[in-house]
Amino acid sequence: MAEKPLTEQESLLIIQQMINRAKNNFVDSGIGPMLWGSVITICSAVQAAKIYFDFEMRFDIWWLALFALVPQVFISIKERNERKAKGWDDDIMSYVWTCFGIGVFVVNFINNRLSAEMAPALEAYRAAGNAVQSSWSFAGCYLLLVFGFPTIITGAARKQRWMLAGGIFCWVSAIVAAFTPTYVDFVLMAFAAALSWLIPGIMIRKKYVAQKGAHV
Repeated sequence: MAEKPLTEQESLLIIQQMINRAKNNFVDSGIGPMLWGSVITICSAVQAAKIYFDFEMRFDIWWLALFALVPQVFISIKERNERKAKGWDDDIMSYVWTCFGIGVFVVNFINNRLSAEMAPALEAYRAAGNAVQSSWSFAGCYLLLVFGFPTIITGAARKQRWMLAGGIFCWVSAIVAAFTPTYVDFVLMAFAAALSWLIPGIMIRKKYVAQKGAHV
């Protein structure tokens, strides 16, 4: 079956999208990475403190990851409206980070259910004089693995070297976390979030504000 020839308008549109991608010409305020960097750094630091100092909270700090989806949606809509030219990967990036937020919540929900089921057995094992870590022992590994996916994808697609390096750090930390105490896992996670999102987000934000000011 013969392929339908492209119209002049369709050809120009494709060329425009390719040029935009090649030049990495996209509108990114940096608020998204700063949002997730702050949320995950706070959640990880609080979780590390809970385990190390052995205290409880009335709510699961990781619910912040789910609540962060609300401003993430508004950020995505706002940045989409500001784009003069929409690249083919813009919607993909939005889905990637939405799935990331849901993934963090799901991993923590599953681990909390696992903790509840394993609590009696772990207490009996500890009462017998055996050394045992918390049920969060390997949760940090899974979360760091999840963190790496959107970070590496975004870093590669947006040509953000800091984010790409941060994503690789997440995966390396996921392996290291399998051999370290649980509170250290979450300290690694806090550093990974700051390196992967918070610092790049601040850098992107400064560049965005400078470019926006230059066009005023």
